[in-house]
Amino acid sequence: MAGQITGADAVLNALLSKENIEMVLVDREKNTSEIRRLCQEQNIPLEEGSTNDLWRMSANGHADALALVGRSPFGDLEQVLERGGTIWFFDGVTYSTNLGFAIRTAEVSGANAVVLNVSKTHEERRTIRRSSMRADRFIPVVYSTTDKILEAVGKAKIRLIAVEDTGTHEPWEEDLSGDVMLVVGAEKEGISEQVLAAADACVVLPMDGFVPSYNLQVAVSVVALEALRQRNLQT
Repeated sequence: MAGQITGADAVLNALLSKENIEMVLVDREKNTSEIRRLCQEQNIPLEEGSTNDLWRMSANGHADALALVGRSPFGDLEQVLERGGTIWFFDGVTYSTNLGFAIRTAEVSGANAVVLNVSKTHEERRTIRRSSMRADRFIPVVYSTTDKILEAVGKAKIRLIAVEDTGTHEPWEEDLSGDVMLVVGAEKEGISEQVLAAADACVVLPMDGFVPSYNLQVAVSVVALEALRQRNLQT
């Protein structure tokens, strides 16, 4: 799972110790020249942010620098599947704002990657980034096709778990740990028949109201937290 090294001193010490850092985020308004030098020397990607950006991203209040560990923020479809862990597949989800919120939830809950099978314009991707609080800087977001995604999942032998109202059991009754791809579909259409047919299991969220479905954000949040809870039990 992804983790954070918080604070300029802690990040600097980690760099000096040659810890496995995937990315560094620094406050563009502060003097972090030594951190910048070491990142360049060690070929570690470095992002700049505003003071407010660092404050929002920090796990412990304001910090001049943060480091990402435990998850590469880059990778194509084959690479992210090879790494395994928890991967989200948002099947046919088209609303950019919804995708941004879902990507943020995936990142915060420790997923390793997000996979999408919809095409997006440059402007739509900017909307996704804004809605995600720019969380897509820290987690791979891979665009592909349904056929390629399912083919790659089969080759990688990753369990495919669908979240749909046709599910046979609840999320906490399914093993969501290990190498798994969790799938949610668009609010109107749901998960496609092609993906459902390929799924190893299908879970359903319990409901007890008149309206017959939750919105996308609730479905992602509930399953993301349950997957995180299960992974934490194994550590």
